Amino acid sequence: MTPIEQMGQRAKDAARALAMLGPEKEYALLQAAGALRAHEGEILAANQEDLQAGEEKGLAPALLDRLRLTSARLEDMARAMEEVAKAPDPIGQVLLGEKRPNGLAIEKVTVPLGVVGVIFEARPNVASDCCALCVKSGNAVILRGGKEALRSNRAIVSVLAEALAGAGLPKGCVQLIEDTSRASAQELMGLTGYLDVLIPRGGAGLIRAVKENARVPVIETGVGNCHVFVDESANIDMAAEIVFNAKTSRPSVCNAMETLLVHEAIAEKALRRIAARLEEKGVELRGCPRACQILPQAKPAVEEDWETEYLGLVLAVKVVGSLDEALAHIARYSTGHSEAIVTESYGNAQRFLQAADSSAVYVNASTRFTDGGEFGLGAEIGISTQKLHARGPMGLSQLTSYKFLVRGSGQVR
Repeated sequence: MTPIEQMGQRAKDAARALAMLGPEKEYALLQAAGALRAHEGEILAANQEDLQAGEEKGLAPALLDRLRLTSARLEDMARAMEEVAKAPDPIGQVLLGEKRPNGLAIEKVTVPLGVVGVIFEARPNVASDCCALCVKSGNAVILRGGKEALRSNRAIVSVLAEALAGAGLPKGCVQLIEDTSRASAQELMGLTGYLDVLIPRGGAGLIRAVKENARVPVIETGVGNCHVFVDESANIDMAAEIVFNAKTSRPSVCNAMETLLVHEAIAEKALRRIAARLEEKGVELRGCPRACQILPQAKPAVEEDWETEYLGLVLAVKVVGSLDEALAHIARYSTGHSEAIVTESYGNAQRFLQAADSSAVYVNASTRFTDGGEFGLGAEIGISTQKLHARGPMGLSQLTSYKFLVRGSGQVR
């Protein structure tokens, strides 16, 4: 067996044991959260080495922001683990119960998926979130991060694995593949004898590679070409604040907006107000011809701009003639992540909610709320942009399957 196959076997053994546990999972995760705090110094030191190496390699500011850990971010990681630990156990929930005319008693009950693989890029907090969610839902997890965050991931997973084992959980419930070569990713994508599902978390290139090469089931997550449409009835001051937040509060994440659509009836007034707000953060605008007429500072947009997840302070801007045109643009270019409308029209709000086919659709609110914590899930293992099995922020219940328990008294067919 290769080293990764050995990890797969350990994870499979651990998953069988985890599936039988109850309150022990909560205790172990609380211990792990405490361990993150206790080992803050060494985790931040490892992260600093990753940051220094990233700066020397010329990583983009957005990637460095994703990579960076601080005391506050580490505390957020520990708190998220505690929230997940204290959440109701998603395993053993009875989804359906009935007695058939032949006397068979049938229950549909939630069970873990088994072994979850996660391939992710430069976000070390993914390691702790995935660990918490998988352990609480009775799943073992194999993590494979990017080379940019290797030292950080190694420090975090080492602390978590030791704490969980010390609390009595089976060894192998959380493991890190430290080989960051393409070969290790390819092997994990083909670990059919051990892996029940693979979840990629990262940019479009990573997700596309996993979809095209994996031989195990994949849940597609992450790419966020998110839109905000400012309707002709919109409160312009509200629209400016929503756009400002959606674009600039943390532009490097997948729920940040990338395209602004504005109804032509209010385009001149709305765009000037919104652009003035965005200028405070130095946002570069790339606009359609009408947007460029209104905003001389905007650069002419090309086709690629409507398709791009910038993950930085760049925003595509288009003036549209109607709600239908806005919806058509979203249908063509959206990645199915998050869309928002700013409007005072109940009818237009309802139409947008029904017609925008994404995992989260908003009325008069920022797309930045598409997040497991903000949705009350404690944490998330990713934001699914597909429709099978799970959609939107994936918390505990999305990491379960179910089986049927059938009790009889001698029935035969």
